[in-house]
Amino acid sequence: MPRMLELERCIQRYTRANPNSARQLDRAAKVMPGGNTRSVLFYEPFPLVMTAGSGCFLDDLDGHRYVDFLAEYTAALYGHSHPIITQALTEAIANGVNLSAHTELEARLAALLVERFGCIEQVRFTNSGTEANLLALAAAKAYTGRSGIIVFNGGYHGGVLSFAGAGTAMNVPHRVYLADYNDVDSVERLLHEHVDIAAILVEPMLGAGGCICAAPGFLEGLRERSQAHGTLLIFDEVMTSRLAPGGLQEKLGVTPDLITLGKYLGGGMPCGALGGRREIMAQFDPRHGGLSHAGTFNNNVLTMAAGIAGLEQVYTRDEALKLNARGDRLREQLNEVLVPLPMHFTGQGSVMNLHPTASPIRRPSDSPTDRNDLRDLFFFHLLECGIYSARRGLFALSLPLTEHDLNRLVTAIQAFVERYGALATEA
Repeated sequence: MPRMLELERCIQRYTRANPNSARQLDRAAKVMPGGNTRSVLFYEPFPLVMTAGSGCFLDDLDGHRYVDFLAEYTAALYGHSHPIITQALTEAIANGVNLSAHTELEARLAALLVERFGCIEQVRFTNSGTEANLLALAAAKAYTGRSGIIVFNGGYHGGVLSFAGAGTAMNVPHRVYLADYNDVDSVERLLHEHVDIAAILVEPMLGAGGCICAAPGFLEGLRERSQAHGTLLIFDEVMTSRLAPGGLQEKLGVTPDLITLGKYLGGGMPCGALGGRREIMAQFDPRHGGLSHAGTFNNNVLTMAAGIAGLEQVYTRDEALKLNARGDRLREQLNEVLVPLPMHFTGQGSVMNLHPTASPIRRPSDSPTDRNDLRDLFFFHLLECGIYSARRGLFALSLPLTEHDLNRLVTAIQAFVERYGALATEA
């Protein structure tokens, strides 16, 4: 196929341009399996190795500079080394990193989350969104006395709660029932067939599954049915909480029982949080011998300090509205550029994902996998243009991006249409 030949040429140019990244992977592979310790970062023939980041730019081992449109898979909302975040970290380090005790910082960040997210009455901190989701499921099972969990095909709730395709051997052994995203009837059937459902765990927009938005009525239907069956509704907003001042639960007007958070909320430090209704969260109250939730770094001062600085001084409610409005405008503009091709972006606000089809996407299975070579060609073309994104098509905006930077992306995609348009329409 001509498209495959063009992709091969593109990869050959990539290989010639990045010999130092290739050599680094070989060195790393001697001490780490595949030279990797974070699976999502690997791609063939070898991944780029970055040496520095500043604002919205990344520098690699071969001396190239990229505009960062991946933003640490949504976590680098503040960009790289934001001065306010850096100052907060510097002050925290000066006062002692590990204090072996409660600090004032954890309560301050907790109060900010309670104020920001309407469904939260109390909160617990973890070190990642994965941990937050594990904690949420444990809380739901203990509170309801049930053991089953409804999740969705293509959903991702962390490295041990991944439900794409056939799942993974890495998943923790919960009793899981799979429903289809944007299909309330599939959930209704499971609730009637199984009386042991403790919770419905759902992303209000699928993140890793392709930035697929919830259809009108879907989340409302989950809320109604969960209440009717005595089941808790958990929103995984680890990725989506940045899409509105109070998360998508605020924007969409659907209130879950529990919400999980992470990514940018730690100001770039490892972070996760579980929040929700007081009577559910009260299970963790150590004064009453409740559920034990340990974790050496749950309240580490670096995450707490960076998180506070970010919410108080940088990602205010007004800034959240502005950034996501910019993202909506950009996505519409990119889709206009891509009209001649069987490709389009889905998502909302500051997070979006490319799909190699012009057809509507309601669930992950709607995105064709037999056209991934087109998506790959798009990825390597953007690298040649100095644009860094995820090979799977994920794009996330960060606050330091300027209109000039956004226009660079538009121009690069216009060049893709002009250069590869004929190949993109191949069967």
